[in-house]
Amino acid sequence: MPLYLKSAPTKSFTDTAQSDVAERVGTIIGDIRAHGDDAVRRYSTQFDKWDREAFRLDDAEVESIMATLDPQVIEDIVFVQEQVRRFAQAQRDSLVDLEVETLPGVFLGQKHVPVRAAGAYIPGGKYPLTASAHMTIITAKVAGVPRVVACTPPIRGEIPAATVAAMKLAGADEIWVLGGVQAVAAMAVGTESMAPVNMIAGPGNAYVAEAKRQLFGEVGIDLFAGPTEILIIADDDADPFLTAVDLLSQAEHGPESPAVLITTSRVLGEQVMAHIEQLLPGMSTKDYAEPAWRDWGQVIVVDDIDEAYALADTFAFEHVQVFTKEPREALEKMHDYGALFLGENTCVSYGDKVIGTNHVLPTLGAARYTGGLWVGKYLRTVTYQQIVDTSSSALLGEVCGRAARVELFEGHARSGDARAWRHGDRTFAWIDESLAAGAGAR
Repeated sequence: MPLYLKSAPTKSFTDTAQSDVAERVGTIIGDIRAHGDDAVRRYSTQFDKWDREAFRLDDAEVESIMATLDPQVIEDIVFVQEQVRRFAQAQRDSLVDLEVETLPGVFLGQKHVPVRAAGAYIPGGKYPLTASAHMTIITAKVAGVPRVVACTPPIRGEIPAATVAAMKLAGADEIWVLGGVQAVAAMAVGTESMAPVNMIAGPGNAYVAEAKRQLFGEVGIDLFAGPTEILIIADDDADPFLTAVDLLSQAEHGPESPAVLITTSRVLGEQVMAHIEQLLPGMSTKDYAEPAWRDWGQVIVVDDIDEAYALADTFAFEHVQVFTKEPREALEKMHDYGALFLGENTCVSYGDKVIGTNHVLPTLGAARYTGGLWVGKYLRTVTYQQIVDTSSSALLGEVCGRAARVELFEGHARSGDARAWRHGDRTFAWIDESLAAGAGAR
């Protein structure tokens, strides 16, 4: 029976519904749909105090902005992007087109075809998520998307230079300094100055998330994003200080970001809680991390490691770190998570910033049915069929006719009958009657 040293509620997808947000977002989308660039400019001025002749940066301006950065910043961006690109390319290489012959002369195949245009939203606000440029843009370009539109908001009335550099180096075809619902809506529905895209990826605040929710179907999206989540599974071998540091590393994302520890050691759990209380006052991000830990943090003691894995699965959290003697056991014993981070040498912050796997991951229990953003999200797996053997076409036509009539689809049945008649030795009254009344058949 689990022992809760610290308990808290657990968020679900239904907790994200906010009628006032939904209504406001719907109004903005409708306005941009009707009035295009004028509405985009109005909302940018209203929400971000940002207006300029063109929200899209030209190549010369991008180069000028990048020149203001410390060369070390550029070097680090290039390093991180190479890690992301390498893993994304390995993912793409694992997806192969195929064709099989299922009956004599019956060929069935599939191809992985990239969308024609993708939008990447890179948040700004209090914490500009430069790394989101790597995750959304590079992944799309490795998938083969020919046009990637990238949007990021101004920060305190200025263009975020490091984010622009990351967008450019990642391969964005268009860079727009534009944020919020107005950016997402412009990418989805298009305006006079921006052609629409086919799918949109990237995290954002509640308004951006709601805009993606309302536009889903008209465009594809990566996933519905909620507050960042971290869960650590630890045994008595784990380092309590590292565990505390890593829990707080994700709590700082926002005041509703849950941080959960499941451990087989009560002593460890109590030590972790003590370290957190000692660390929190000195954090520059205390205004987010403190309420997140206070209101959403949990420490749960279980009897054994198998119980820890089973309980962790019920959370289906975005990030799961495993600090145990045999961390790779989690690969076999766990099922529901966005991403696993195995062993104390690994941490979620590496996944967020540098290691190369994608940090756009499912939250709010969505890990039960989906993974995170990856190359395959930008690809459409399409199929094709060809029959070159007439006897196989006749055979399938006979079966099609019978199967369709069971479902009362006479038109479908007749498509099959026509092939069985043309290529086989079958006769059909409806064909004889039709040909007698018409001009015959070739």
